[in-house]
Amino acid sequence: MKFPSAYLLVSHGSRDPRPELAMEALAGLLRDRLHQGHSTLPMVETAQLELHPLPLHQQITGFADRARAVGCDRLQILPLFLLEGVHVMEDIPAEIAQAHRILGTTIQLDLRPHLGSQISGLSHLLQSAIQPAEEQNSGDRQWIVLSHGSRRLGSNQVVEDMANRLQAIPAYWSISPNLEERMEQLIQAGHRHLGILPYFLFPGGITDAISKVAREIAQRQPELDIQLAHPIGATPELCQLILALTD
Repeated sequence: MKFPSAYLLVSHGSRDPRPELAMEALAGLLRDRLHQGHSTLPMVETAQLELHPLPLHQQITGFADRARAVGCDRLQILPLFLLEGVHVMEDIPAEIAQAHRILGTTIQLDLRPHLGSQISGLSHLLQSAIQPAEEQNSGDRQWIVLSHGSRRLGSNQVVEDMANRLQAIPAYWSISPNLEERMEQLIQAGHRHLGILPYFLFPGGITDAISKVAREIAQRQPELDIQLAHPIGATPELCQLILALTD
C-alpha cells in the first residue's frame, strides 16, 4: 500500500550545521514512526525557508515532483517554528502559493499548523528539561523561559502562556525584555538560584550565545547558581508532537 501523502519538514535554516543535522534526524524519526504498520516507507524530507541554495518554493516543487513519481497525490508541509511570527503567517504561505502556481493541480499542497501550536505537548517537554535541575536544587530556582521573540503583534503570547504553565517568567533573545534584563530583575529581587530554559528546537549559534551570556554573568557574580537547560532536541517525544500535526 502506497502512502497517499509525502511530508516536508520546514525549518528556518542556519549557517550552523547542527540544526540541519537535527532536522534530518527528526525526519528519520518521523519516517520510522509513520512506517509502523505499513509495508512501504513514507517520503519525509526537510526544507529551509532561508539560507538554502534554493528558495523554499523550488524546494517544495522539487520534492513534490519526487513524491508524485512514487504515487503520492498530497504533500503535507509542516512548519517547525515555535512562534506564530511573520515566517509562519506570511513567508511560508507565500512560498507555497508560488509553488502551487508552478505545480497546478498535479498534487495537493497542504499547509499544516506550525509546531508552536502544540502548547500542551511543548510545555511537557520543557517541564522534562526542568526536572533534573530541580532534583539537584530544593525547588527554589527561578526559571526563565527564553524565546527568540517576534515583533509581530500577539506572536509572543504563547511564550507568556508557556512561562505561566511552568511557573517561570518569559524573556526574549531579539526583543525586550531580554535575558540580561530579566536576570538583573531577579537578582535585584533577591534570587540566587536561576535557571534558563531555551525555547529553541536545537543547539546552534543562538544557544551558544545564550550559554556565553550565562557564563559571563556567573563570572561577574560568583554567588549566583545559574542552571542552563538544553534546547528541546530531535527526540521521539518531539516527533510525536509533529505526528499529531499531520492529517
